[in-house]
Amino acid sequence: MSTADEFSRSVDMGLRLSKRIYYGKDGPATSAPKPPSMEKSLSSSSSASSLRLPYNHHPTAPMVYAVITEPGVVDNPDIRSYQPYVYGRCNPPALIPLHMIGVVLKVECYLDTAVVTVDGVWRVHCLTSSALCDCRVVIPMGEQGSLLGVEVETTRRSYFTRLITPEDEQDMNGQETTKDGFLMKGNTYTFQVCQVEGGSNIHVKARWAQKMSYQGDGFCLCVPFTYPVHVFPVSKKVSCTEKILLDVNSGTYGAVTCNIASHPLKEVKRRAGQLSFSYEAEVLKWSTQDFYFSYSVCANEIFGGLLVQPPSLNDYDQRDMFCFYLFPGVNQSMKAFKKEVVFIIDISGSMRDEPLEKTKYEVVGSLWKLNQGDMFNILASNGEIKSFSSSLEFATEETITNATEWMNTNLIAHGGTNLMLPLKQAVDMVGKTSDSIPLIFLITDGAVEDERDICNTMKHHIGNGQLNSPRIHTFGIGSYCNHYFLQMLASIGRGYFDSALDVDSISIRMQKLFDNATAPLLSNVTLDALQNLESHEIFPFRLPDLLSGRPLIVSGRFKGEFPDTVKARGLLADFNTRVIDVKVMKANDMPLEMVCARREIATLTAQAWLDQNTELEQKVAKMSLQRGIPSEYTLMILVQHENVKPAIESVSPEEYR
Repeated sequence: MSTADEFSRSVDMGLRLSKRIYYGKDGPATSAPKPPSMEKSLSSSSSASSLRLPYNHHPTAPMVYAVITEPGVVDNPDIRSYQPYVYGRCNPPALIPLHMIGVVLKVECYLDTAVVTVDGVWRVHCLTSSALCDCRVVIPMGEQGSLLGVEVETTRRSYFTRLITPEDEQDMNGQETTKDGFLMKGNTYTFQVCQVEGGSNIHVKARWAQKMSYQGDGFCLCVPFTYPVHVFPVSKKVSCTEKILLDVNSGTYGAVTCNIASHPLKEVKRRAGQLSFSYEAEVLKWSTQDFYFSYSVCANEIFGGLLVQPPSLNDYDQRDMFCFYLFPGVNQSMKAFKKEVVFIIDISGSMRDEPLEKTKYEVVGSLWKLNQGDMFNILASNGEIKSFSSSLEFATEETITNATEWMNTNLIAHGGTNLMLPLKQAVDMVGKTSDSIPLIFLITDGAVEDERDICNTMKHHIGNGQLNSPRIHTFGIGSYCNHYFLQMLASIGRGYFDSALDVDSISIRMQKLFDNATAPLLSNVTLDALQNLESHEIFPFRLPDLLSGRPLIVSGRFKGEFPDTVKARGLLADFNTRVIDVKVMKANDMPLEMVCARREIATLTAQAWLDQNTELEQKVAKMSLQRGIPSEYTLMILVQHENVKPAIESVSPEEYR
């Protein structure tokens, strides 16, 4: 059983235990509920029925749970109900969702990155006042979420997260720390806080960065903010306040338009490229939907910008920073590129059932979206190579139908993973003409021993990156495959990488990658001004194509000076060169260092993996520590120290004003 399923079972047990709690006249009942029947064991194996999950209790908003091992301590800390003692222990421990008494959600949007802060106060309402229990904090983050930091305060202790290197861990000088935090499912981070008193408050402030998706003509943000009914305090005397603050800095000089908002936001500030909103209310129930917001920057044609910012005084890299972006614009009625598409599907044994079936379904869906004159082929590999055709086929109704039947008949998951041979075959199959853009999609859930050899071989096969050089897009399924290998391979091929850590997200993420990558707007993008600088470093190392459903955003460091306006060039489908004037702007009111950090850390980590370069690993570790972004070479720990003041009783929205 997965960790997420075990968690859901523990919450289900906790909700059943919480029925013991009597809330008095202010509560939902006027008399104490009947206690659960006494059992010698409340373990997970006590009955067959305990294996069934009646509800999915995976959290959909930041939550705090009381960890209950002794069911006899479950009671109202304010009103003793004198219930019969329940014998036995909860194994695994039950998790009772704590009542939340206030929450502030703050969101800051910069380009394609959102920095989210959730500041909430929970009360240990389910534990007798004379008892102590551990509390589990669970933080579900949005798309490609990356935890930046957590602060926790209780009556006894306070905690804060800190990034360290493995070497630093040995020099903690006995300072009390905990490292039990882990990703439970997808982007859900959880950790445990020790010994919290019944009836006391626990204040948690969590901060993370997540990616905003691009849809239509603008950016969309979805933050997990859906709370179950049972976390709202029962007492009618408790005043519960919910507050949302939203700041948008698009990094552009154009007007920003709010499209959709899930909550009743009020605009409080507007200026060129920026918007601010707020919402605050005393509520009778917490938010029952995720916080969703979308905005667009009004522009019909492809447009771009270049943001520059000097380094901070304590930056280990004293070169200036830059971030270059191109947005697709609204008017996309230009001629479509003619395409040659090859799908490489891993059919090793680990792809059995849903991973392979969903992959086949999305490949077929992508084939039906190809235009007249486009060509395709399908390769499958598990040590042997299976090919739909010996050459590229035109995407007609007949060939797509035949390809669908061929996949259903021949693609059966078994054997091992071999990627070198099908990649070589795919590269040799495309790029023979000068009027098509070749696209190779690699889908795998495995790891192979020759991954570095594959990357180095593809460097030589792909050539100079002209129009007829293959674009390699990679998709990883699960956490076992080497994501750094797939990211580096995509970077070498001027393509994009995406992944699905769980089966449920395969379809939507794979479809998005296919749809975007098969609709390029501008290929072979260059930025003239880079060649006139004293020096520069860019992430990723090769500029990918601009896609109709995905902005092109790269960042880097430089020495020298950009002019006020630079020119970006790219090739259109009609082989004409498009020149775009790009305004150079100072990145005011934007933490450019942090916004670009995840992209740069991921790129450098993939390069360090490929080159087996310890100096580059140390550079990534320094960047991670300085910018507060977790990396492969740093650890996030929870540092604890004794409190000298009582725990915060409520959220203080004033600190955000």
